[in-house]
Amino acid sequence: MIDNFLIISCTGENNLIGIKFDNKFFVEKLQNNIKSNNLLVSNIINFVNKHKVKLSNKYSIIVNLGPGSYSSIRISISVAKGIQIASGVKIYGYKKEQLSELNLENIKILIKNKQLENKLIKPIYQ
Repeated sequence: MIDNFLIISCTGENNLIGIKFDNKFFVEKLQNNIKSNNLLVSNIINFVNKHKVKLSNKYSIIVNLGPGSYSSIRISISVAKGIQIASGVKIYGYKKEQLSELNLENIKILIKNKQLENKLIKPIYQ
C-alpha cells in the first residue's frame, strides 16, 4: 500500500508537485516551462527540504504519464527514475484524466482503486 509519496504532475501546463508524509499533504505549483532535469530536480529538492522530508524506500513517487508535452513528461519520468536509483523509492504512473484535481482525496481514490501503473513505458504525448 502506498502511504507516503511524492507526486510529480508536469505535463507542460499546470505543473505541480506534492508530497504526503505523516498524514500531511502539501502541493506546490511550478512554472510551466520545465525544460530541464536540473530545474525539476532543484524544485523537488527545495520542496522536500522545506517540509523536512528525506525520500527513502518508505516513499513512492507517482508520476503523471500524460497526455502532455513530450519534454515535460520525459523529464518527469527521468527525474523519478533518478530518485528511484538514489533512494530506492517505488515509482507509479497515472494518466491525466484519472486525476481531475491534484488533491489528497483524489490521489487516495487512485491508490485505493489500484489505478496506478508500476510500468512507466507508456507515456502519452500530445
